[in-house]
Amino acid sequence: MKTPKHSLRKIVSFLNNADEDGGFWLPNIQRPFVWSEDQICRLFDSILRQYPISTLLIWKTTSGIRRRKFIDNWHEGIKLSDFYVPEDRKKKCLVLDGQQRLQSLFIGLKGSFDGKELYFDILSGEVAAPDDVKYRFAFLDKAVFPWIKFKDLAMGDENATVARRRIISEAGKELLASEEEKIDEHVSLIHQTFRGDDGISYQELDSIENSALYSEDDVVEVFIRANSGGTRLGKSDLLFSLLTSTWDEADERMEDLLEDLNRTGFKYSRDFVLKSCLTILDKGARYEVEKFRTPDVRQKIQEQWSEITASIRDVADFVAGKTYIRSDKAMTSYLALIPLIYVRYHVPDAWRKAEDPEGYLLRSLLTGAYTGIPDQLIDDLVKVLAKSQAFNLKEVFGVIRGKGKSLELTEDRLWAITYGDENIHLLFNLMYREFNYLPAFKGNAPEVDHIFPRDTLKNVKVRSADSGRSVMKYPKAIQDQLANCMLLTKDENGAGGKGDTPPHVWLADKDADYFEMHKIPTDKDLWKVDRFEDFIDARKKLLKKEFSYLLAKAAKA
Repeated sequence: MKTPKHSLRKIVSFLNNADEDGGFWLPNIQRPFVWSEDQICRLFDSILRQYPISTLLIWKTTSGIRRRKFIDNWHEGIKLSDFYVPEDRKKKCLVLDGQQRLQSLFIGLKGSFDGKELYFDILSGEVAAPDDVKYRFAFLDKAVFPWIKFKDLAMGDENATVARRRIISEAGKELLASEEEKIDEHVSLIHQTFRGDDGISYQELDSIENSALYSEDDVVEVFIRANSGGTRLGKSDLLFSLLTSTWDEADERMEDLLEDLNRTGFKYSRDFVLKSCLTILDKGARYEVEKFRTPDVRQKIQEQWSEITASIRDVADFVAGKTYIRSDKAMTSYLALIPLIYVRYHVPDAWRKAEDPEGYLLRSLLTGAYTGIPDQLIDDLVKVLAKSQAFNLKEVFGVIRGKGKSLELTEDRLWAITYGDENIHLLFNLMYREFNYLPAFKGNAPEVDHIFPRDTLKNVKVRSADSGRSVMKYPKAIQDQLANCMLLTKDENGAGGKGDTPPHVWLADKDADYFEMHKIPTDKDLWKVDRFEDFIDARKKLLKKEFSYLLAKAAKA
């Protein structure tokens, strides 16, 4: 195995460039780019600090395997299929390990992240706690000194002396001698780090020189072993790499499915789809690489993809159209859908006659039935469903209770749901049935807010009986309780909206419909901070009445 070494600048020039020894590309088995702006900035900080960034793993081949370009201008919602390269039998180098690092370098040195380019604070260089960043990088729309566009320094044609003079002349102010010294030091460091030969090495699997040495199956196995350590790839990524190794269109089919499923404000994932596939094929919900090493499983998924995805789509349509779960925030566990998908796939008539699937979803989600070890619960449910060939609510709930899960939504459980709890949006989806959870702009989605602002409650002090000191009367748990939460539109809660406005001011001009929608007591005296506890008691009564049908069902089941 060869281990070539090149400067970082040279390595970046290989990306998407067929004229450079065939160029570096990404094989179809690679997952999407997942690093954040902060992770990219930290990579560049690590590079300037001379920290090792690990060896890359490259496969040199003339195989016609599907591949794609590295993304220069990354943005949210990008489609990998837009970057596919026509298959050919020409020489090429496929990156098996190191995608996130190379993609980050390409974005920083050649492209942009969400329309912003990478800038460097040329006067940084001191370690600053607590984040331990020494060299400050940021993606910005535009910037002024001391922020310098980094690609100009690392990839430009200027030598260090010319670059230093330009930066000083464009600073727009008289610089201290110490600042000029720091600029000189950093320009030299950047040129040395990104242009020096001691840049980055890569291990090269060469199937051109010896075509019998590495088959495509060998390379997939190498890819899995190289990426299975640590947290670089999840199990679903590894399983999908096996699927795409024998099914060229798997990426596009998965991309199309997820795009359709997520049009209505949900966040179905590839992980969810793969687990659904395994369950449908009676292979068990648990992720095991060995399952996808079996060609039979991969072939069945490919052959039955249309029917599998039709089942997933039907259940997703049911959720979006026939339940009051209207957003990703309210769908606290997508795994709860897999038993429904199983029934839809294997017994379509039973799906059409399913007994109260909405009640099953609400109660299993609100009570956290799928927390802990969900794979075994899914498998146990599937066994019962396969045997009965029907979705019988009593049987389903019997299995869940048999796993030690309680489906009772007691008052204590209801009041335990607080601001930030994963179930609060589910409750509010049920209560606020007229709210638009799919605005044209995602940033305008409804937000949970405090009726009595936290800052208002923090300022209410009492004297501690133990210490005699002044302490908060209402700690965070009391501030964040369900009875002090409401749902507001982005406009209501944004600039010029409610913000920290106390309720006696915010509610003063509201009409009866507003109080009914938010289940807020109409007694104006209760809106004052000195009546906070009385307000909470009164609102709890209104909320208990609103959700009585859930509490009543839980008591009877």
